[in-house]
Amino acid sequence: MASEREYFDLSGPLHLSNVDWKNVDHRRSVAASLVQGVYILERDRQEKRQGPQALAPPWWEFFDFQLCRQLVDDADFSIFGAIYEFKPAASNCKDLTNGNPHYIIAFRGTITKGNAFSRDVELDLHFIRNGLHQTSRFEIAIQAVRNMVATYGNLNIWLAGHSLGSAMAMLAGKTMAKTGAFLEAFLFNPPFVSAPIERIKNVKVKHGIRIASSVITAGFAFAMKVKQQNNQQQNNRSVDTFVALSAWTPGLFVHPDDHICSEYIGYFEHRKKMEEIGAGTIERLATQHSIGGLFMNAIGKESEEALHLLPSANLTLNLTPAEFFEAHGIHQWWKPDLQLKSMLYKYR
Repeated sequence: MASEREYFDLSGPLHLSNVDWKNVDHRRSVAASLVQGVYILERDRQEKRQGPQALAPPWWEFFDFQLCRQLVDDADFSIFGAIYEFKPAASNCKDLTNGNPHYIIAFRGTITKGNAFSRDVELDLHFIRNGLHQTSRFEIAIQAVRNMVATYGNLNIWLAGHSLGSAMAMLAGKTMAKTGAFLEAFLFNPPFVSAPIERIKNVKVKHGIRIASSVITAGFAFAMKVKQQNNQQQNNRSVDTFVALSAWTPGLFVHPDDHICSEYIGYFEHRKKMEEIGAGTIERLATQHSIGGLFMNAIGKESEEALHLLPSANLTLNLTPAEFFEAHGIHQWWKPDLQLKSMLYKYR
């Protein structure tokens, strides 16, 4: 049985009958709605809702988008993503100077109902182990992104995702950015795997833990560079890649009451505070590495860089108080009159 949130006319942003593509709130709301469209596509598949019974189409048709392609997992045949094309009426011709995209590639997060749940949890575990890049679902996703960029160019394409789908979009965005293709990205509630330091209420204790962690991480990274002379060239490439990524500024949308993504707040704020106390050099080295990745390299095992390591981002916080399930939900991001705070962080 369909829930109320699956019906666009009950829970969708009906106030956006005229989208202003230069308005950041409108852009965020449309991107979130198209991610919701992917969720409902999969629920339609599970419930065998087709034709007039399908509930997904209003989530993109309301904004003049058409569904070009569904992205289907090869393991369980669930729909995890979609490619949408902006197709306004002839009286409202496409105009890239208007700020609208030509295409949006969107990815859903974990679905807790139906037969997609076990596969989604498997992907969640791959993410926690920093192995999302090795999954067949990501291979399908990145091939779709590469093909779209090769055909239409990166200026015409947006990425969007929520939760696990946000991790998928972030990994795709980072992968493309390393080739010089910087895609606009809307990453809703992106997961951050670490100890929940941001949940500590005592500001001094929290800041002290972060400083200690930075010193240890930077020290470990420096020691490995000195000790492992044979890997010096590889380490330099790692640093160069991080610096090159700094030109990509994805949009991160985070709720402080969502412990799955709230650590991004401290991740970026701490970098600024370290600069203010004169420890910017330590933090610039620490922020390029994770303790887990350094440890794996130390014991001779290659480790992919942690996904949360981002040089730059436009971080938007929803400061509206909420319980966890509300704070982690995609639906919050298209609501009007939110208590939002945005900060631009650029790596130097």
